[in-house]
Amino acid sequence: MKRKLLFVCVLLCAAALSFAAEDEAGQNTQAVGWKYIGAGLAVGLACMGGGIAVGRIGAAAMGAISENADMSGKALPFVGLAEGICLWGFLVALLILFV
Repeated sequence: MKRKLLFVCVLLCAAALSFAAEDEAGQNTQAVGWKYIGAGLAVGLACMGGGIAVGRIGAAAMGAISENADMSGKALPFVGLAEGICLWGFLVALLILFV
């Protein structure tokens, strides 16, 4: 756990130093690269979390539906809520890239 925390701290320090770096024209060229990495991480982590949630909720919903068919209308909207996590990650990535 301490190694992971140390790694995250070093990564954040490297990111902060790279944002402070500017070239001769006054443009921060490394910030553009970090922007794309941040957008990719936002989408990737959100989709991984959404996939895990859909897998667990979908399995539980199918188990409930197999025991009682009337549960299908009550269980499937929760799968849609879990898929919404991926959409939020995508929206965050768009905000990172274009704002």
